[in-house]
Amino acid sequence: MCAAGPAARRLASRAPSAGSAPKRSRRGKSSAIAYEPEPPGPGWEPENWRQQLERIREMRRARDAPVDEMGVERCYDSSAPPQVMRYQVLLSLMLSSQTKDQVTSAAMLRLRQRGLTVDSILQMDDVTLGQIIYPVGFWRNKVKYIKQTTAILKQKYGGDIPSTVEELVKLPGVGPKMAHLAMNIAWNSVSGIAVDTHVHRITNRLKWVKKETRYPEETRVALEDWLPRDLWREINWLLVGFGQQTCLPVNPRCKECLNQDICPAAKRR
Repeated sequence: MCAAGPAARRLASRAPSAGSAPKRSRRGKSSAIAYEPEPPGPGWEPENWRQQLERIREMRRARDAPVDEMGVERCYDSSAPPQVMRYQVLLSLMLSSQTKDQVTSAAMLRLRQRGLTVDSILQMDDVTLGQIIYPVGFWRNKVKYIKQTTAILKQKYGGDIPSTVEELVKLPGVGPKMAHLAMNIAWNSVSGIAVDTHVHRITNRLKWVKKETRYPEETRVALEDWLPRDLWREINWLLVGFGQQTCLPVNPRCKECLNQDICPAAKRR
């Protein structure tokens, strides 16, 4: 999973998807916003965060992490019509949950070889779909969610995907992180920061949240409270790759990290 680039801009359509609802106000009920940020102190921002960010950019310069080679932006058919590409983006995001990029990429390739469209998925039986996407994480549940979501897209959105976060998170199997990435990649719209386990872990280690957060969605709200909006698109791609290569969940490679002298969580020996 990564921030949108030129490929995403080719997907974006000027007109909203058929049947999509207008954007709701922040006060409207939405499962995309599970936590309300606490009022920060005047001008609060993490110590050394700009220097840490620049060093992470330097470490990610090669763009050779799994997310760069097999992330969502590499999973859809760039020659397909925009509506089909957006559907493939959403499916790849649904498959990617609790799944390594390599496994998601392979499953998407198998699906595309069968002709990956709304109609092809609706016509496919559950057993076949399960055999194709296995061994993605929680594949049985994902078969059910994919079929349910695809039926909704066909009936309510004319085969396209919704163009708002509020509508996306109403789809079975689609959470806030997927919704923000779908907006970014499929619609070329920055609606919020996409926080997965890598972003959640690293921003807590760097103390980029005012106080420790327990859940990714809580982290998203905390980050959006201070991080400049022009960095929201980049931050997911940047930290996901950094988390895959250097700031690992277990035994992080602190000795290889350029931030070892200014990271609060660095292991110094």
